Amino acid sequence: MRFSSKTVGLASAVITVLIWTGFIVIARASASRGLLPLDIALARVLGASTILLPWAWWLMRPARQAGQKVGSLYGLSPLPLAPTVQAGFLGGLLYAVLAYNGFFFAPATHASVLMPGSLPLWTTLLAWLVLREKISTVRAVGLGFIVLGDVLVGGASLLKAFEGGEVWKGDLLFMTAACCWAGYSVTVRRHGLDAVRATMAITAFAFVSFVPVYLVLIATGMVPTHLMQVPWTEILFQAVFQGVGSVVISGITFTQMVRHFGPVRSTMITALVPGLSALGAVWFLAEPMHWNLLAGLALVTGGILLGVRQAKPVVVLPNVATAGGKP
Repeated sequence: MRFSSKTVGLASAVITVLIWTGFIVIARASASRGLLPLDIALARVLGASTILLPWAWWLMRPARQAGQKVGSLYGLSPLPLAPTVQAGFLGGLLYAVLAYNGFFFAPATHASVLMPGSLPLWTTLLAWLVLREKISTVRAVGLGFIVLGDVLVGGASLLKAFEGGEVWKGDLLFMTAACCWAGYSVTVRRHGLDAVRATMAITAFAFVSFVPVYLVLIATGMVPTHLMQVPWTEILFQAVFQGVGSVVISGITFTQMVRHFGPVRSTMITALVPGLSALGAVWFLAEPMHWNLLAGLALVTGGILLGVRQAKPVVVLPNVATAGGKP
């Protein structure tokens, strides 16, 4: 049974938005279920690797049989070593580690504004610095709205830091995670990387660089872990949702969405994620929705929509990593 291009595009858009939204809500809920941040990152990498690494090996098989030298990292990455390391460090490793740590300090409503909301801001600034892209007046106004929204959310928690609050740590981690994913997106554009191969490459880098090191640190008792203290079903769930869902499935559906709707309309569709994830946090996690969060959401969403009205935006999956992130 073959589906029309419109049906595939609409289904891809719905799946992408649902996974990006679920990433934020589920990651915050997971922060109180037993696993530590690096444990969740490990499950994410292993889950994505079970699909993407065999796929990458099969993808490079014809070239290897023809005697061509392809890929890197012992044949796990379909890309050369330099872009694999650059993209993998930002989008495959740092994004996940920073984001998951952030959920242990700050609520999902903050992540809704500061991660997907600030991604266009960081991506535009890095594209201006690295790729020398111009920023139109309309887009600059939209970025200003995003900055105001981030300040309304992050500034309030920063003021409470003087009273012993730790939410500001999570806010800072969310902003840094978004900046890392923006750096990954600029790296992809700078090298002209294919979306699927880039996702395979960052997963391969995380698998080679993070998994063995983390397992050795656990075995020697140098870092804490709760992998042995939670049911195996929890680890399996994280591997399936965070790895297969957030990295593999949303990576594919996002690419299909951009192919059907184009980058501008796709950005407008994903602008739903901050608001939906914030509502999900209120509904499922019983998080309060203060006036500054509402105002921040409105400003960030408005800034995203304003920024794509006349300028063609930089669009890359956040959750990456990922890929992705966003998310």
